[in-house]
Amino acid sequence: MMHWEYRQPVRIVFGNGVIHQLAEEIKSLGGNNGILITSSSFERRGDADIICKISENRIKHLFSHVTANPTVKECDVCMAIMKKEHCDFVVAMGGGSVMDLAKAAATFCLTDNSSADYLATGKSIPAEHLPVIAVPTTAGTGSEITCVAVLSDHERGMKSPINSNGFYPLVAIVDPELTYTVPPYMTACTGFDVICHAIEAYWSKYHQPICDALAVHAAKLAMDNLEKAYNHPDDKDARSNMAEASVMAGLAFTMPKTTSAHACSYPLTNLLGIPHGEACALTITWFIRFNARKGCQRIDALAQLLGYQNYEALADTLDDMRRRLGLRMNLKEFNLDKQQFEQLVEGSKHPNLKNNPIEVTEKDLRKLYQELE
Repeated sequence: MMHWEYRQPVRIVFGNGVIHQLAEEIKSLGGNNGILITSSSFERRGDADIICKISENRIKHLFSHVTANPTVKECDVCMAIMKKEHCDFVVAMGGGSVMDLAKAAATFCLTDNSSADYLATGKSIPAEHLPVIAVPTTAGTGSEITCVAVLSDHERGMKSPINSNGFYPLVAIVDPELTYTVPPYMTACTGFDVICHAIEAYWSKYHQPICDALAVHAAKLAMDNLEKAYNHPDDKDARSNMAEASVMAGLAFTMPKTTSAHACSYPLTNLLGIPHGEACALTITWFIRFNARKGCQRIDALAQLLGYQNYEALADTLDDMRRRLGLRMNLKEFNLDKQQFEQLVEGSKHPNLKNNPIEVTEKDLRKLYQELE
């Protein structure tokens, strides 16, 4: 008999224009001295100033030095500002990178430690944290409703997720209008991240019925709308549906966790600089076929729930979609040398790999990367 539990403490506010509820949300938590963590492009375009005004000037500080793969050093710099200014709340506005850094900084700023002390070290993460209001601007990571933050440590040559219940934002303000300016390529990358979240949540060893239902809903919505959002960025329905799919996929994978495609995505991003969503997309169909051929019956079940005859039809459809969206189909352009190949294999031996329904051996990883070369 299956045993499971479901937890989702984040209140979600969804809809066009809901960003204008920001001041009300800040007042409800008693915040008066907040910091906005966002991307440099948002600061450059003047969006950060607009958000500060919408907050009725309760946001008094800004940190925008967040790279595509946020590092422990960036997180520590942000933490230092939060400590110095005695910030009492955090607004994280951006994509997954911004969310990851903000969630980690909101907890670690209340310690005397570096964020590196908690990255893949097993060190206990304190429960105390500043309240976080998460405002996603991409339809992709679902980070606004998860308890996961992914950071990189270049000194140790690693990128890894950190999990803590204290990382859950207090509220997620999901306004699809904020995604309208995301360019097509990034729409494709983040959209495939949604699809991978949903598929991996469904086949994870730790799947459960609530997350299954969310995963199916998210996968179907994303597969039906991603190309529309890519080809017609001003399609309001497609953008809204992708934003919904992103949230639902985030809810789907938080408990079961991601698996093989995400495990491999970390070295692909860390070593080769491939954007996270595209890195996940690069291996998802390989693992669909691998898992199904090795006996995972849930993949055919998922394919049929999504309207496909079997796992092969699902994988073929996703491969065709990747081509149409201009995403990489292989690693030929990198001309991998032996050292890089070995680094990809070793880097893919990530804890998330253990969530996969079928054991993935080193031999399997070598076959994967040989086929991608």
